[in-house]
Amino acid sequence: MSGTTPVRPPAMSDVAALAGVSHQTVSRVLNDHPSVRPGTRERVNDAIAQLGYRRNSAARALVTRRSGVLGVVTPATALYGPTSTLVGLEEAAREVGWYVSVATIRTFDGESMHAAIEHFLGHGVDGIAIIAPTTEIAQAIAALDLPVPVVLISSASDLPAETHVHAVGVDQRHGARLATQHLVDLGHSQVLHVAGPQDWFDAQDRLAGWREISGPGAPDHIEAAWDASDGYEIGRRLVREGLPSAIFAANDQLALGMLHAFWEAGVRVPSDVALVGFDDEVGSAHYTPPLTTVRQDFGALGRLAVTSLEAAFAGQQTLHQRIPAELVVRASSARRA
Repeated sequence: MSGTTPVRPPAMSDVAALAGVSHQTVSRVLNDHPSVRPGTRERVNDAIAQLGYRRNSAARALVTRRSGVLGVVTPATALYGPTSTLVGLEEAAREVGWYVSVATIRTFDGESMHAAIEHFLGHGVDGIAIIAPTTEIAQAIAALDLPVPVVLISSASDLPAETHVHAVGVDQRHGARLATQHLVDLGHSQVLHVAGPQDWFDAQDRLAGWREISGPGAPDHIEAAWDASDGYEIGRRLVREGLPSAIFAANDQLALGMLHAFWEAGVRVPSDVALVGFDDEVGSAHYTPPLTTVRQDFGALGRLAVTSLEAAFAGQQTLHQRIPAELVVRASSARRA
């Protein structure tokens, strides 16, 4: 029986021979070690590209006892915030050489969380990131035994002390204060807040931030879901019952729905009512009129989550870290006439 000898994939030693360097130098380049000279790094990278070399993750795991895999638990939703958080986290993890494995769950109950965590632990993940927008998460995490570092990506501020997780998030309350203060500074003494569902940490903090600026004389807030259809129905209701001079909507989709309702009724934004949203989601600059909103830097949030996990691997303790939000002023808000 005749046959050809199978061609083995290129090894690190092949890269070293082609580049004219040691095996250790190739390893340093692959691990982005700062001690490698630029010219040497370029030769090694050229050899890697020429040979089509791919790092053997299994062999690397045997040596480092690290799999290079980060497990991510995220809600099964297409909402802008959680989805953008996942994208920012995956990009940040890839920058430091981690592969992301994702588990989506519909409810953060103990059983679902336990199943997701066990799935990841069975695959030897180095750490776990949990994108946790709702209040269910606190009890679910407290009930888990977590043998690997865990970072919680959430604005939650009252997690049980026994959870021992690292937590990062965007300062939602600060963002809400920026939005409300912007409207107050434009001469709107009373700003109505259309709030998100109050089982979401973000919605709770945005409501709290609005209250801090608007004071005790503010009108009662209106609670809604996150969808544009909810904003549309609320907008129609406000047209019937009386418009405030300014509205702070808990997200851009609610603002979009209200813009639709106001347009149908001939209500002019911002002449008749000023409107501010939250998220700066893709397309908000092209609403009619372009929407003033609060931007969250999801890329920075992902990098902060990865940095927090790396600190956990080093045995360091970190407090709940938050990044600031940013007000983006566009045409939907103007000084009160």
